[in-house]
Amino acid sequence: MKRMLDAFWRAAAYCLHPTVIGLSLLPLLVGGALSLLLGWLYWDAAVAGMRAILESMSLLEAALRWVESMVGGSFRAVLAPLFVVLLAVPVLVVASLLLVAALMAPAVVSLVARRRFPALERRRGAGVLTSIAWSLTCTALALVALLATVPLWLIPPLVLLLPPLIWGWLTYRVMSFDALADHADASERHQVMREHRVPLLAMGVITGYIGAAPTLLWALSAATLVFAPVLVVASIWLYTMIFAFSMLWFAHYALAALAELRARRPVQPAAVEVPVPAPVQALPASAAPPPALPPSH
Repeated sequence: MKRMLDAFWRAAAYCLHPTVIGLSLLPLLVGGALSLLLGWLYWDAAVAGMRAILESMSLLEAALRWVESMVGGSFRAVLAPLFVVLLAVPVLVVASLLLVAALMAPAVVSLVARRRFPALERRRGAGVLTSIAWSLTCTALALVALLATVPLWLIPPLVLLLPPLIWGWLTYRVMSFDALADHADASERHQVMREHRVPLLAMGVITGYIGAAPTLLWALSAATLVFAPVLVVASIWLYTMIFAFSMLWFAHYALAALAELRARRPVQPAAVEVPVPAPVQALPASAAPPPALPPSH
């Protein structure tokens, strides 16, 4: 717990570093351009398709008529755009996460290691391709879980529990791996992630709840749909900063755990080779004795 809090405050302070702020703008530019392009090309078609899907569900249609009798007829008009935004934002957030893992994570880990752990040896247990493959695999699993639980989002308590838990698991798996990829070898990485699984998972869940906060602030208000493109861009930057904070948090915690792991391992003394003298070869039995000296007079 003490290490978690120490890493938390260090990560919060590092978020004000100019390098971190500058790197956070890279996913913002890409994600913002992507959201504006997709919104300009497919917004009307996506809303129409979502409205047709909602109207084809008889059980949901009965629920909509009951809600409209309570709040008015405008609720149906904003429901389809709301669902489109709720489904589009996770995809854009995942794209931001991949960009953070590919672009920002190595720079952030290097910043923490250079400023706090300059003597920590880099054993390069995982390369770039391995890290990307790990991130893609974990992201695919998280997306499957996210899409499978979308119908449960209509239940108020679950919408506050499921997305943060899924994002927390994804953050824990990706950030822990990337924080240790450059400095730990494979055995050290597995040992750190195994020994510190509970605090690392707790950190992932906490950052998952923090990451869900920006979406809950505007997704629950129908009036924000008018500013959806702008809010999507702003939410991407907020998510990127949250991911940057998460990467800093995991980097401080994981590298400190790695340094402690190496410190408690006994140092093996260097082996010194002692030269072995060559064996003395005995004379063969058949060898003739040396000639005797003549007697002295």
